[in-house]
Amino acid sequence: MTDEIDKLRAAMDAAAPAPTKKAETLARAMESFDAHQGSADRARPKPDRRQTRRLWQGVQNMLNTITTRGGIAATTALVAVGLVAVLPGDFPNIPGVYERQEEVVFGEPEPIEAEPMMDAEAFAAVPEATGGQTMGRALSGQLSQLSQHSRLIDNDVIILPEPSTEAFANQPPSALKITTEDPVATFSADIDTASYGIVRSSLKWGQMPPPEAVRIEEMVNYFPYAYPGPDGAHPFQPTVTVAQTPWNPGTRLLHIAVQGEMPEIDARPPLNLVFLIDTSGSMQGPAKLPLLKRSFAMMLGELRPDDQVAIVTYAGSAGQVLAPTPASERDTILDALDQLEAGGSTAGQAGLQQAYALAETMAEDGDVSRVILATDGDFNVGLSDPEALKTYIEDKRDSGTYLSVLGFGRGNLDDATMQALAQNGNGTASYIDTLAEARKVLVDQLTGALFPIADDLKFQVEFNPAQIAEYRLIGYETRTLNREDFNNDRVDAGDIGAGHSVTAIFEVAPVGSDAVLTDALRYGQAEVQSASGELGFLKIRYKRPGEDTSTLIETPILPSNAPLEGEAAFSAAIAGFGSLLRGVDYLGDWTYADAIALANANRGEDPFGYRSEAVTLMRMAQTFDR
Repeated sequence: MTDEIDKLRAAMDAAAPAPTKKAETLARAMESFDAHQGSADRARPKPDRRQTRRLWQGVQNMLNTITTRGGIAATTALVAVGLVAVLPGDFPNIPGVYERQEEVVFGEPEPIEAEPMMDAEAFAAVPEATGGQTMGRALSGQLSQLSQHSRLIDNDVIILPEPSTEAFANQPPSALKITTEDPVATFSADIDTASYGIVRSSLKWGQMPPPEAVRIEEMVNYFPYAYPGPDGAHPFQPTVTVAQTPWNPGTRLLHIAVQGEMPEIDARPPLNLVFLIDTSGSMQGPAKLPLLKRSFAMMLGELRPDDQVAIVTYAGSAGQVLAPTPASERDTILDALDQLEAGGSTAGQAGLQQAYALAETMAEDGDVSRVILATDGDFNVGLSDPEALKTYIEDKRDSGTYLSVLGFGRGNLDDATMQALAQNGNGTASYIDTLAEARKVLVDQLTGALFPIADDLKFQVEFNPAQIAEYRLIGYETRTLNREDFNNDRVDAGDIGAGHSVTAIFEVAPVGSDAVLTDALRYGQAEVQSASGELGFLKIRYKRPGEDTSTLIETPILPSNAPLEGEAAFSAAIAGFGSLLRGVDYLGDWTYADAIALANANRGEDPFGYRSEAVTLMRMAQTFDR
């Protein structure tokens, strides 16, 4: 046995690089890393995957068939040489490592605490009958420790996650309300979609999203819906339906939908855009500034020649990179984007001030002006407090310049700041994690994202206590308003763009239902009088863009025994999916499998595959939840 161990040690020593050679190799590697840090403009040459695969398969086969210490000693040198020569990225069959069809891009590395490789004494302790298989599993485990830190973004980019300092804007799930005590629900419209993108990116990384990152209304409103369009009296059309709750037979879902008009694209006014781009050091990495550049480049193809584009950046200080330029000068705009690099701290306040000032110089009568802030939300210099940012943006929005926010990257995503900016800047917040999402937001839905048709859209529902014992609003926790805010035109609310839809869902428990969760009060009203069989009454207020006085829409909510189907059913499936991710307590034994079945049965037309992708995400969550 001693001879075999000596042979093993000699083989390992022969395979190890000399100290001077190791130092030279390490120095060259560090030079290469520094030269390419933060840059993903060119594709890395791909290794010969067939040759690598054959080598790896040969090593596995060899290790799985070795059963003696002598065999182990005789082959360890070959194994060691193979591991030195082949990079971890050259093992596409190892879980956690993904191959891109054109290139592989890595972000900033995270320190890896790996167990030391087996030494000769550890090998000697391996039982005779299982030595080869155990060694094979040990080596595979070492490689898996390296690869498990990789995460897949979209289908084509791999990044290593950064230490997380993420902050999300949310409140505890909406509480159950007793109608006799609190019959009125008031809330602002929400067409942001950032939460859905964050949920998707988490699941594609192979992990469940943080519950506080889940805003159910943003998941529901991520999808286009085929709701009835307006008849001309208002810029949008409300639709109200009542149907069976899929997770509780004793309750009903009250489904409120608003569908905005889509004006003729040729009739839209000229557009003035100021791209306010975060170029701080936190924007390094392929899923941040490089993806941002490619996203804005796609957007340029949708602009008209009389539209204008300007670029302001902020890092250690703010600066104008591109003066107002006609969208027809595409090459000039692309060159300015190409030159952007990440570095420095984040002067968010200075950037906002300069962007708004530049937008004011571009505006002419009849034009639409908008600042588009692209950031990971890491405002660590200037107005870093969300409340201070809110006050500043409120002062600026009256100028007629709206603010939209696009989030990029994970790890230090400051979702709370993004929400404060978008909600108070009369704009929307979206999260872009893939080029496909960039196309959805900046190409397919560009008109809705940039051209408002109604401002300060508010909803108020009064429930009839003779018909409804309890109710709860699903989502909208960050959008609730005081009852008196509904009639106060000075109170800001959500805005809706051309072609946008808004969906709100209540779960209601009828009087006398077994699903009622609270007991009647001993000294409450003995009997509630009702003039009709209405379940409730819906009121909507909105302002046309540029106006200061709101318009009121009213409609009764009537009982119905209609089945849950179509668009309402799909939105309910997404609401249930979000509730499961959030950990809401009112779903009973309803599961991801039920959400998948309901969504699949009501996918309808899905030309861009958004709904199919949602089902895939449900299936991933179902797997991880197990």
